[in-house]
Amino acid sequence: MRRTLGRALMGLFALALPAAADTVSNFTLDNGMQVVVIEDHRAPVVTHMVWYKIGRADEAPGHSGIAHFFEHLMFKGTKTVAPGEFSATVEQQGGNDNAFTSNDYTAYFQRIAADRLDLMMQLEADRMVNLTMSEEDVATERQVILEERGQRVDSDPASLLREQMSAAQFLNHPYSIPVIGWRDEIAALTRQDALDFYRAYYAPNNAILVVAGDVDPQAVLEMAKTHYGPLPPSDKIKPRQRPAEPPQLAERRLVLSDQRVAQPYIARSYLAPERNPGDQKQAAALAVLAELLGGSGTTSILARALQFDTQTAVYASAFYDGTSLDPETFGLVLVPSEGVALADAEKAMDDVIAEFLKKGVNAKDLERIKTKVRAAEIYSRDSAGGLARDYGAALAVGLTLQDVADWPNLLQAVTAEDVMAAANLVLNRNQAVTGWLTATEAAQ
Repeated sequence: MRRTLGRALMGLFALALPAAADTVSNFTLDNGMQVVVIEDHRAPVVTHMVWYKIGRADEAPGHSGIAHFFEHLMFKGTKTVAPGEFSATVEQQGGNDNAFTSNDYTAYFQRIAADRLDLMMQLEADRMVNLTMSEEDVATERQVILEERGQRVDSDPASLLREQMSAAQFLNHPYSIPVIGWRDEIAALTRQDALDFYRAYYAPNNAILVVAGDVDPQAVLEMAKTHYGPLPPSDKIKPRQRPAEPPQLAERRLVLSDQRVAQPYIARSYLAPERNPGDQKQAAALAVLAELLGGSGTTSILARALQFDTQTAVYASAFYDGTSLDPETFGLVLVPSEGVALADAEKAMDDVIAEFLKKGVNAKDLERIKTKVRAAEIYSRDSAGGLARDYGAALAVGLTLQDVADWPNLLQAVTAEDVMAAANLVLNRNQAVTGWLTATEAAQ
């Protein structure tokens, strides 16, 4: 199964667009489980997702990676469903399933014919409370995760750089710790750790059910009442209060040298505010800023200046999401052209940013970005699964249905003044981490 282990610094930024649908219904079961139904009747299929409001940043100290570890264990079977039978059943019904873990949530989903939804709820509700985990199951999956860390992180210099940059960016907040966890702490996770985690956090009052597709909301509600309604809430769910990050007073820099690096590059992350319930205007401006600076490999400010005008770089990008519970980061990536030193490439990037801060937003560029946003919003309606993910991710970090509905209009309402205010707030080297990835020792 594919797992989400963090934001890829080398990926192109995509606007965190909201889901758009004609009809969205919202219910709450007596046990506290939120049920969101997104109607999309164009095809007889449905996406069924359960989002748990527990992620890497909610783990107890010394237990890093347990949220991701437990995601694996959820496929180990229950009293009535054998290990592996869950996914096999979904496949036999013509569907597919998967799961992923992030800093702020863990989600499980199935995409299947609409008339199989009742079966999916039955299976998912079963493993919410009836999971069985033998010592052998725990030992096997622990080893799988250690091997996964070895393959995806320890053997990948780019992943190691991301880890080191996050650790440098956050001195006190748990966003500093990787979703997969630190190797020594993964190795020490026990069956009792997993059971305690399960009994505390895998409960209906800590979960959001999102169903998107060819369904009737009242029928979905009745199914949810039948399968999820009888499940007991947990008395261990507390407000998600995490350690606060102290003010960053100076830039932090690091160089990671590794013989396996084929293409050196520069990455920089700035502390940046997140989307907040009822207060998303600043986040919308940051989303537009990222698109302006580096959202396109041909028309963005960094691409035009560094890839085409001066040919300093072969790749330049900027990215921002904002769909997180706490402040996260605004990022830049620059891959220098052959023969261009990292120091020279970084200076060129900083010169472009300084010029942008001085001159401000080009009106035509801003209009182009808004047109792109409108088009992306329309395209986002083509996937019921995408709709379910948009809503689930937003709700899991404390945003509301109204916030999701408001997001497209907020993006369209962003002004040049809003963008420059956001840029001047965030593009501050004193609250940044700059990382160099190189095959050899590089002078700073």
